[in-house]
Amino acid sequence: MALSNSQYDAIMRIYNQRQFQNKYQQDKRVKEIYRHLPQIRQIDDAISTQAVACGKRLLDGDHKAMEVLKRHLEDLREQKTVLLEANGYSPDYMELRYHCPDCQDTGYINGKKCRCFKREEISLLYAQSNIKEVLERENFSAFTFDYYDNREVIPQIGMTVADYMKQVYGWCREYVEGFKEKGGNLIFTGSTGVGKTFLTNCIAKELIDRYQSVIYLSSNDLFDIFSKNKFHYDTEEEMQDMYQHILECDLLIIDDLGTELNNAFVSSQLFYCVNQRLIRKKGTIISTNLSMDMLRDTYSDRISSRIVSQYSIIPLYGGDIRTKKR
Repeated sequence: MALSNSQYDAIMRIYNQRQFQNKYQQDKRVKEIYRHLPQIRQIDDAISTQAVACGKRLLDGDHKAMEVLKRHLEDLREQKTVLLEANGYSPDYMELRYHCPDCQDTGYINGKKCRCFKREEISLLYAQSNIKEVLERENFSAFTFDYYDNREVIPQIGMTVADYMKQVYGWCREYVEGFKEKGGNLIFTGSTGVGKTFLTNCIAKELIDRYQSVIYLSSNDLFDIFSKNKFHYDTEEEMQDMYQHILECDLLIIDDLGTELNNAFVSSQLFYCVNQRLIRKKGTIISTNLSMDMLRDTYSDRISSRIVSQYSIIPLYGGDIRTKKR
């Protein structure tokens, strides 16, 4: 997904601030040099005077003026370099300095995003995902099958939990690989601690690293935002942007669906969110402790129908991994 206007503006503000800071620091260095080495100011004044004189001569038809100017400027700049180095300064001490010399802190090179812009883009996407720190710990690199039982066969699936989770792991990898072209929706079901949230975090990190916008919200936080937007409890532009981002981001993760206090408003907003994202062809991942029957009973047939028909349902099995880790 292309950056939204507010996301793009946020990144460009970073570059504008850098450019302002670069100029401020350069001005400080120039003042320092002029104070300690007044001869340098005289040389700079001479360079400016020569340039103005050259312009006048060119207007008067003197075509050799530019060649003369180039020789004079080379001489003056050499004098300047010698003075700076003799007093312990680098030749470029008075020049602008950039965080990124490639794009000179503009974010673009020949109309294309610089690699530093892409780094800022990923940084912003991580920050807005709501789980930046968590993803440093919970990702595919940290995933292990050690906590899944490899002995007892689970009747519902006809294999051990460990073998089944290897399949689930593969499905999640396939989802990531095909996401940009196909998108898609997942719902992880299962009891507490079987790895639902960990898997969604693995997927989230992979997609953010591929410049996809991801936002993670617990069900309580999701409906809190919907409530504030609906009833105007919070009219700040940032909250309104968040509401739109929930509907438009490449991947929305709704964690622990079913733990919120359910009512008619929650059910209607859940249907609206799920339905709007299907219409917009945006990916959604839901994790819940509820079975599909419980999901239908808790919300509505409309919601369960959308999920059954449009989501890949992935039940997880096993004991509480958090307890095993302790």
